[in-house]
Amino acid sequence: MKLNDIRDNAGARHRRMRVGRGIGSGKGKTAGRGQKGQKSRSGVAVKGFEGGQMPLHMRLPKRGFNNIFGKDFAEVNLGMVQKFIDAKKLDAKGVIDHEALKAAGLARGGKDGIRLLGKGELTAKVSFKVAGASKGAIEAVEKAGGKVEVIAAAVPEAEKKLARREANTAARSAKNAK
Repeated sequence: MKLNDIRDNAGARHRRMRVGRGIGSGKGKTAGRGQKGQKSRSGVAVKGFEGGQMPLHMRLPKRGFNNIFGKDFAEVNLGMVQKFIDAKKLDAKGVIDHEALKAAGLARGGKDGIRLLGKGELTAKVSFKVAGASKGAIEAVEKAGGKVEVIAAAVPEAEKKLARREANTAARSAKNAK
């Protein structure tokens, strides 16, 4: 077989149907759209429309909510850290922070930093610099002879605005009370 012999199987690719090209083509005049009405016009997408009946997606109850103040941490378990140290993907001698974990491929995402969790066993003496850690994780790291430094995560813009609004409201109410 040569590169110039490679072809799709017969019938795998179809030519595009050219509509509206005369009655002899079988798809002329109305171009297969039927007669008149909304769906014969261009620019119409009636997804979820059920003829005026309340659509299914509106009949179903709403559930849950999106917390705009929720933090997005990349969760990392101690067992996986130990596994990466044993595989020489992480250096146990230096400080392990977000950049080091990301470079090793252990932490994905986590725009607010790393949260260290205590699942698994840690035997290496390691020093961590993370945005959050569970009580069990801190105990496990200290038991192995390491230490955990929890750094304050940057405050999101939405929380800053809320704090300013609350401060302004308190200042206004104090001013009006005088």
